[in-house]
Amino acid sequence: MKTSGSGKIVVICGGMFSGKTERLIRRMNMAHIARKRTLLFKPALDNRFSETHIVSHSGLSLPAFAVRTVADICAKIDSEAYVDVVGIDEAQFFGDDLIEFVEHLANSYGIHVAISGLDMDYTGAPFGPMPALLCVAEKVIKCKAVCAECGSYRPCRSRRTVPGINQVQLGAGNRYTPLCRSCFYAHRSRDE
Repeated sequence: MKTSGSGKIVVICGGMFSGKTERLIRRMNMAHIARKRTLLFKPALDNRFSETHIVSHSGLSLPAFAVRTVADICAKIDSEAYVDVVGIDEAQFFGDDLIEFVEHLANSYGIHVAISGLDMDYTGAPFGPMPALLCVAEKVIKCKAVCAECGSYRPCRSRRTVPGINQVQLGAGNRYTPLCRSCFYAHRSRDE
C-alpha cells in the first residue's frame, strides 16, 4: 500500500539530440521489468515519428497515449485500477497545470512520475512548465549532446536552423542543431 507523499518526480531535460526520450524509455522499461504498472504519455501535437509511440532520435520506441491536455492524462489515469509509474515525454508542450498535477500524483497517490522535455526553447529561454518542474523534482537529469559546431560534449542549446518566430515548431535534424553555450551565442550574435 502506497502512502501519501511516497511518490517521486524525476525530470530528464536538455537540448535537442541529448537523449532525453531514450532515457525516459529506459526508465519506463526498467519499471516494467520490476513489474510496476506503467502509463506513458506524449503530446498529440508531436507526431513527427509516430502517433502511438514515443520515439527517440536513435529509433528506440515505446507505446504511449497521445493526449492534448493534462486533463486527458488525468482521465486516463483515473480510468486505470492501479498505476505505479507515469511517464510524460515532451513535457514542454503541456501547460503550467502539469506542475500541480504531477505534484498531486506524487504526493497524494505515491506515484513515481518520470518527465522528459526541453528545458529551453530555440532562443535559450525557459520552455513551458519545465523550469518549475525542475524545482519540484527529487531528481533532475541534465542530458548532454555533442555540439554540431565545435564537437564538445556538454549540455547544449537547440538552435533553430530554419526561419520562424513561433516558439513551437516541430522538427528534428532538418530544423534544429545542438550547440554548446559558446557556439550558440556566437551564432545568435551573428543572426541578430
